[in-house]
Amino acid sequence: MKFASTRLVARDIKNLVGFYEKVMNKKAEWLVPTFAEIVTPAATLAINTAETVALFKEGSAEPGANRTAILEFQVDDVDAEFARLKAEVQVVLEPKTMPWGNRAAQFRDPEGSLVSMYTPVTDAAKKRFGGR
Repeated sequence: MKFASTRLVARDIKNLVGFYEKVMNKKAEWLVPTFAEIVTPAATLAINTAETVALFKEGSAEPGANRTAILEFQVDDVDAEFARLKAEVQVVLEPKTMPWGNRAAQFRDPEGSLVSMYTPVTDAAKKRFGGR
């Protein structure tokens, strides 16, 4: 099995896609006006409009309702990424070294989802991520 993607349901897809293009420093591919993807070597971030939820089951997902998941991005330098983005995001956590060895910062996307960027900083954390 391969973990392929995380999908967000957006009220304002253009705004949300633009936000993640800035965060990820990568352009999205728009497959149709109601669905875009930002593909990375590890996984894909897919974003679709609330209207497309009806293709699955009406009401099965709703924009802005998530309070259980955190989208995480491993970066080379979390402090530099935080400095690049902090004026444009709702900051939840300024860079801080966590007990498990990652230095992390958190913020919210325009629709309220929690986003975390982290850099492994201890030897144990670096080992867990293959020395990256």
